Amino acid sequence: MSPPPDLMLSIEDIKIAGSKKLPKMAREFYNSGSTAQITVHENTTAYNKYRLRPRVLVDVSNLSLTHTLFNQTFDFPLGISPTGLQAMAHPDGELATSRAAAKRNIPMAVSSFATYPVEEIVDAAKLTPTSTPQPTIPTEKRGGPYAIQLYTLRSRPLQQSILTRAEKAGCRAIFLTADSPVLGVRYNETRNNFRTPPGLSWPMLNVSSEALQSQSHDSGFTATNSDSHSWAREIPWLRSVTNMEIWIKGVLTAEDVLLAREWGCDGVVVSNHGGRQLDGVVATVDALPECVRAAEGKIRVHVDGGVRSGVDVFKALALGAEWVWVGRPVVWGLAYDGEKGVSRVLDILYEEFKRCMQLTGFRTLKDITPAALARIRPDGTVARL
Repeated sequence: MSPPPDLMLSIEDIKIAGSKKLPKMAREFYNSGSTAQITVHENTTAYNKYRLRPRVLVDVSNLSLTHTLFNQTFDFPLGISPTGLQAMAHPDGELATSRAAAKRNIPMAVSSFATYPVEEIVDAAKLTPTSTPQPTIPTEKRGGPYAIQLYTLRSRPLQQSILTRAEKAGCRAIFLTADSPVLGVRYNETRNNFRTPPGLSWPMLNVSSEALQSQSHDSGFTATNSDSHSWAREIPWLRSVTNMEIWIKGVLTAEDVLLAREWGCDGVVVSNHGGRQLDGVVATVDALPECVRAAEGKIRVHVDGGVRSGVDVFKALALGAEWVWVGRPVVWGLAYDGEKGVSRVLDILYEEFKRCMQLTGFRTLKDITPAALARIRPDGTVARL
């Protein structure tokens, strides 16, 4: 019997199917990055420099994949990155993503550029049954906790409003996006005269659909975001107005990890904004080792960018990341089949990660160390890490 024509076996399958359903303007907004797309490409291909070193004759009948974040236990160390304008991919947008995350029992970070309010995004998942029973968590509070992504904005009252709403809705952490004092140069957005589609708004930023039609994405971003941000300006203020954890998203260097430690932040997310800001920066998986070394176990280190398989998740953990976040695959899942499409993406990543652990002979997350990997040298030879 031949398989059904819509069988989705990999993230690449879903990327192809989902991208075909998107109009050109939306497809290029989601899939492209800045200028020459070097970083977009290398975020994914950088994982190919690493090879697995499996151990054999290991009993892998009972694996331990669960991990704790924001004081909650999740199915495995994967989260959904803050990705804006999700209703451009599917009318249910972030609501569908939230429900899928709850079913798979993984965390979700909500973008400030979400097309639904954070309250509705969190509420969408409260009655959704998780794949792993959580007896200590009331049913009405399942589907989280969430993080809120926050840009450094020109308006403190607007920042305060976002934080207050997010914390009241149940968010437990802030992902302060620190790499965006200005918008990256995105040729496709200019060529397509990109606008957020009619009928969609930015409710967390109090920007209506009508207002969005009168401005380009670049001009709207410039009017909102602050280019005068600094560690001294942002971190103490955040500490003074919220009890949520403070994470710095967009870190690529040891120097900034050390500053995050110095300023008492709870964690960093090694990220280059999916290659959408400054093109030519180092791929996140290549920046990860130096950031982990600088952390010295004193601050938590997560990573996003370029993950396209459960094997990529395994490699990131072996290189020292505690948690891995994905963005574009979720959008492709939304475009492909809404909530069901996102669920398929998450199930693929879970099953591939679990199978990778079994075939490499690792039973727990703590077992995954650099010894699990070898690196391909420029001359083609292989060296263990």
